[in-house]
Order: sequence, then structure tokens, then C-alpha cells
Amino acid sequence: MLASWYDAQGPASDVLHVGELPDPVPGPGEVRVRVTVSGVNPGDTKKRRGWLGSSMPFPRVIPHSDGAGVIDAVGAGVDVHRAGQRVWVYGAQSYRPFGTAAQYTVVPDHQAVPLPDHLSDELGASLGIPGITAHRTVFADGPVDGRLVLVHGVLGGVGSLAAQLAHWAGATVIATVRRTADLDHVDPGVAHAIALDTGEPAAAIRSYAPRGVDRIIEVALSDNADLDNAVAANNAVIAAYATRSDRTEIPFWPLLFNNVTLRLFGSDDFPAEAKRQAARDLTSAAAVGALTVAVGDRHPLDDIAKAHDRVDAGGGHGRILVTIPR
Repeated sequence: MLASWYDAQGPASDVLHVGELPDPVPGPGEVRVRVTVSGVNPGDTKKRRGWLGSSMPFPRVIPHSDGAGVIDAVGAGVDVHRAGQRVWVYGAQSYRPFGTAAQYTVVPDHQAVPLPDHLSDELGASLGIPGITAHRTVFADGPVDGRLVLVHGVLGGVGSLAAQLAHWAGATVIATVRRTADLDHVDPGVAHAIALDTGEPAAAIRSYAPRGVDRIIEVALSDNADLDNAVAANNAVIAAYATRSDRTEIPFWPLLFNNVTLRLFGSDDFPAEAKRQAARDLTSAAAVGALTVAVGDRHPLDDIAKAHDRVDAGGGHGRILVTIPR
């Protein structure tokens, strides 16, 4: 099969190779997927770079955990009727060496999720890490129907899906962008948008949530901790999946007196059943048109290094995808 891989960590153009590798064979409980589209996440490029001192988890890695395609072979114990089924894939390179940046990937049966025929492969390849992370941040502390949910970084991969999932589930959603110029990119049917470069973002948020917000989906805790404290309702939850500072300061006593819960999320280690429930809900929401994903750059597999560089540079507005040749 044609695949991309790296045998050492470093800059994308230095370590990513493209060439022929043996076709994988599904083992018991596994399926093999003929990949059409592979999604690139910041986590994929951080693993390749050795972020935070991480080392090579395996001697050779085919990157990317997310993708979409068609099951073409099944292992022992898997329903043979799954062969030929369109699927989206999550966790392909989570504690496993070979991900979706290849013509074939092998994953446990449940990690290949049926993809309804009217949904695109591009959408399917965008639901894994960002979608499951978004689902967990929104729902880990219970239903949000009737709640006020604040989503920071709503134009990002996780933030966009978190806002849409919360809206789908009955929440009133308030969303932030960094610049006033970005407000037009937010769907007013999903969220009330606030720009953080305005003079008083806390007052703007409070205009929609006078008693405070119940859930805060946080992409930059080190930047927003004081703002979150200013708008959190009593017993609110701050669901943080990223920060800019490795040692993040928070206004401890004000948050304590407000009985705020700070919950931290690392997507590779979510409970297995939480991932399965997320996969079911993401597919259901997408099937009824409640989820859309903005696609940014598409790169052929031969240009995978450019896709990684684009993600490392911030990605812009839209999902970065790698298309896999047949």
C-alpha cells in the first residue's frame, strides 16, 4: 500500500516519508478500512515533533487518528456483512503504530463507525479527535438542555463542533472569537458571538447570561481564566481541553467561592464507553444536518508534509485533510 510514515521525530519535511509498505491484515475483532480521506490534528503533528519531550512510541509511525473510507476486510469475530460499509474512523493512531495516512488502516471494529450515505467522507474524517473531544467537553457533566454554554474559540475544530452539539442538545450557546473581524464567520443560528478584542467581553457575555453561564468550553485556559471567573454561574463547570501556558494560573479563591468545577480533558484517554457514545451522537447529529465542518486545505498524500506544516502554523479556519489515492 501507499503510505506516509516517520521513523524519527522532527520537522515534517525532514522525517515524513511517502512510499510503499505492506498491506495490513485485520486481526480478531478488527476491520481494515480502505482510506479515502485522512484528517490532520494538532495532536498528530505534536507527536511527530516530540512535543513536551515525548519520544517515539513505536519504531515506525503512520500518523493520523482520524479518517473515512470503506471497510474492505474483517478479522475473526467481526460480522462479515461489515465489508463494503462506509465508515468514519477514530483513534487509529491512539496507542497504535499505524494510523490513517495510508491506503489502508486497521482498527478495532467499534472504531469504524457507520457513515450515512448522504454524509461526505470529508465530514467523516473530521469527527474523530475534534468531535469526540467536543462531545466530552459538552456532555461529561450531564445534559445541557436549557443550560447556558459558553464556547471559546468557536471557529476552531473542537470549538465549532462543541457549539453545534450544545445547540443540538438544547442549550443556549454563547461563543467567542479573538477578533471582531471574525464575528461574521459564526452562524447566528447556533450561537451568540462575542469578540474578545472588544472593550468589555465579560459584560457582553453577561448581556446574554445575566446570572452567568453553566458550562464553559475552554481552549485557552491561561488566557481566559479571569474572564471565565467573571462570567461563571455558581456551580458552573469549566471544561478545558487546551491552554497556552504549561503552568496555568487561575483565580483560585473566587472560583472556589463560586463552587466552580475545573475539568481537564485529554482525548486519547477518555473512557471507552464515552468515546462510543460520542461516536453515536456525532453520527446522529450529523445525519440530521446539525453538524457541519469547514474544510480548509486539502493535500494529496505526496504533500503530507505541507499539511503538517499548515496545522503547525495554526491551520486557519477549516479542517486540514489529506486525500488518499485509490
